[in-house]
Amino acid sequence: MTPPKHRFQTRTAGTPAQTAAGFEWSTDRRRLRLTGHWTTAALDGISAAAAGSGQTAEPVDVDGSSLTALDTAGALLLYRLIERLKGDGREARLSGFDDRHLALLGLVRERLAAQADSLAALELPRRAAGLERLGRDAWEWVLQGFSMLSFGGETSLAFLRSLLRPARLRWRQILLVVEQDGVRAVPVLGMLSFLLGVVIAYQSGVQLRVYGGNLYVVDLVTITVLRELGPLMTAIVVAGRSGSAYAAQIGTMQVTEEVDALRSIGVSPIDLLVLPKISGLVVALPLLTVFADMAAVAGGMVMSALMLDVSPDTFMRRIPEAVSINSLMTGVAKAPVFAAAIASVGCYHGFKVRGGADSVGRHTTTSVVQAIVMVIVLDAAFSVVYSWMGI
Repeated sequence: MTPPKHRFQTRTAGTPAQTAAGFEWSTDRRRLRLTGHWTTAALDGISAAAAGSGQTAEPVDVDGSSLTALDTAGALLLYRLIERLKGDGREARLSGFDDRHLALLGLVRERLAAQADSLAALELPRRAAGLERLGRDAWEWVLQGFSMLSFGGETSLAFLRSLLRPARLRWRQILLVVEQDGVRAVPVLGMLSFLLGVVIAYQSGVQLRVYGGNLYVVDLVTITVLRELGPLMTAIVVAGRSGSAYAAQIGTMQVTEEVDALRSIGVSPIDLLVLPKISGLVVALPLLTVFADMAAVAGGMVMSALMLDVSPDTFMRRIPEAVSINSLMTGVAKAPVFAAAIASVGCYHGFKVRGGADSVGRHTTTSVVQAIVMVIVLDAAFSVVYSWMGI
C-alpha cells in the first residue's frame, strides 16, 4: 500500500479553494510542491515550521510550477521555509518557478541580508568608565562655555546696534517684560523677603538677647539684607520664575519652528526675543531688589518688636546709624548684572532646544540651575571686588 502524500492548504474567507496557498510533500520527502496564491490574503495559517522535512538529509526539490501568484509576504514565507530546510540539514533546490517569482525571492533575500548586516554592525552601548565620563563631561562644559560666549557676543552686538538706532528697540515688549517679570513678581517676592527678615531677626535675636545687645539686631538685619541677601534672594526668585519662563517660551517656539519662520522672513530672533527680555529684566530687577530690601527690613522690625522689645520707632532711628547709602547702592548695583545673566541663560537654553517636549523640560530645568549658580558666582565676584575697593 502506497502512503498518502502530505498536504497542507489554507483558505481564508472569500478565497476560492483552487487559489488558496498550500504545499504538499511527495511520498519520499524529496519533493515539495507549492500550490495556489502565496499572497498576503491567502497565507493565513501557513508557517515555515509546518513544513518539517523529517529525519532525512537528502536534497529537496522545491517545485513552484503550480504557484499561481507570489507577493512579498509569500516570498518572505518561502524564504523562511527554505531556511527551515537548511536548518534540518537539507539542501533546497528551486525548480519550475516563474522568473518574476525568482526575482522577488532574490530581492527579499537581499533585503534580509542587508538588515542582518546592519544589525550586526550596531554596537551595544557600553557604560563608560569614571575617568572617561569625567573627561566627556568636562569637554561638554568647555563646548557649552564657548557656545554661551558666542551667544553673549551676538547679543551684545545686537544691543549695540539697537543703541545706535533706538527705534529698533521694541519698547512695548520691554514694558511687557517689566510688568510680567517685575510687577507681577511683587507679591511672592514681598512675602518671601518679609519672612527672610523675620528669620534673620529671630536667629540673631536669640544670641543678642543673651548679651543684652538687643538693639544691634537692627545692624545685623539691615547690613545683611541690603548688601547680600536682598539682591541674592531677589535674583534667585526671578531666576526660578522668569528665567525658566524664557527658556520654555523660546524652546517651544523652537519645537514649533517659529524661530525658523522668523529668520525666513528676515526678523532677527535676538532682536525680537532676547533683547526685550534682557532690557526689561535689567530695569525690573533693581526695583524688585529695593522692594525686597524694604520687605525684609519690615519683617526684621516686626520680629524685633515682638521678641526683643525694640520698638518700630527705635528700629527706624537706628537704621541710619547702622548702614549708609553705600550699603544700599552696593546691593542694588548687583541687580542689573544678575538680571542680564538670568535672562541670557534662559534665552540661550531656549535656543538650544531640539526635538520635542522632553528637550524643552530638560533645558528649562538646566537654565534655572545654571542661572542660580551664575548668580551665586557673580555675587562672590562682587564681594571680592568690593573688598579690593574698600567698600
